[in-house]
Amino acid sequence: MFGGASEVLDVGRARRLFTGSQRVALAERDGGCRWPGCDRPPSWTEAHHIDPWAAGGRTDLDDGVLLCRHHHLLLHNNGWRVVRARDPGQFALIPPRELDAQQRPRPMPTRRRGQVRVRSRVG
Repeated sequence: MFGGASEVLDVGRARRLFTGSQRVALAERDGGCRWPGCDRPPSWTEAHHIDPWAAGGRTDLDDGVLLCRHHHLLLHNNGWRVVRARDPGQFALIPPRELDAQQRPRPMPTRRRGQVRVRSRVG
């Protein structure tokens, strides 16, 4: 388990970029790029804000997901969105209307084997 009482893993609006400790926790949770079918390891990924930083998004574990550069740019430049699923640490992709008029969510499974719980809130 990560995020002991002395380690801050949620920085809110204090920082735009995810910290090294946050990236380690995201790598442990996500196991690499979360785009379905992608096999890129954590070292090839970037941390994506689910709620855009410019729109008030927070630099917190619950608001981050790892994507490789290719899929991160595809997401930003082609109308894809990431949304939170019902279970903590689970996400889904919403395709642009041009690809799916009903914009059905596509699961973004973790690449980790077994369940890893990353505690993001202290206290």
